[in-house]
Amino acid sequence: MQRLAFILIYPLLLGLSKLPFWLFYRVSDCCYFIVYYIIRYRRGVVDSNLKRVFPDKTNSEIAKIRKGFYKHMCDMFLEMIKTLSISDKELKKRFVYTNPEALRELENLNKGSIIMCAHYASYEWILSAAFYNFKYKTYGIYKKIKNPYFDKLVKEIRSRYDSTIITTLETPKTMMRNKAKGVLASYGMIADQAPKGGKTDYWREFMGINTPVFVGSEVLAKRLDLSVSYLHIEKLKRGHYEATFKTITTEPSSVENYKITDAYFNFLEDQIREKPEYYLWTHKRWKHKRPVNS
Repeated sequence: MQRLAFILIYPLLLGLSKLPFWLFYRVSDCCYFIVYYIIRYRRGVVDSNLKRVFPDKTNSEIAKIRKGFYKHMCDMFLEMIKTLSISDKELKKRFVYTNPEALRELENLNKGSIIMCAHYASYEWILSAAFYNFKYKTYGIYKKIKNPYFDKLVKEIRSRYDSTIITTLETPKTMMRNKAKGVLASYGMIADQAPKGGKTDYWREFMGINTPVFVGSEVLAKRLDLSVSYLHIEKLKRGHYEATFKTITTEPSSVENYKITDAYFNFLEDQIREKPEYYLWTHKRWKHKRPVNS
């Protein structure tokens, strides 16, 4: 059944990816209308998140953010599909790294690095980094999809430009193996998910709410002596993004525990407060309450 679903849907996705951009985004507009007004995909979750995070905003302000988010979400999902056939020239023009020299400076330290990303703006087109002649092998970490055929497709899309895509479960072993073999690499990690079951050693204020957060990126950086930077991605207009590397530390072992994680969430919060419609509000990010004895 999973294979049949893939066989039926894949030709549609490939055909969609080849549409000219003006028509491609008209399709996204249609998807927005269906997802927002008819299916009402996770509207309750989105409303709950927005009202908790922005208690001082009016209903009309919340509605404006909500609609902007759903429009952006549809664009971003279709942009992932567009990656199936987008040209190198087009991708480089639409996702620009403003300061590639910052990552080159980290590479010149002869140590690997962790690039902390978030569910903000576009994390699908960061693979345009391949056009900037970085020296190190690059890894992208993702959560495995249950349908093996679509999982394979997503891996192929995200590894189109020589990046190696590994699952969250494979990540620690891969990084430790590379360290043992002297393989220098950069690891792109989305680090703003909610820990499963709220189990974590660290809670902090995130958007004004006491929240359990992952510290895996920080732990691995300290253990393997990896530089850490935040990838600040801005959506300039529809289909156009800029990414800027912001170095957090080059000496992780000298940084007080949790301060790397704090710096990451501070960067992310600033972006969300400035343009909240570009954050992924469909996840139940604030569903856990801190245990009384923790």
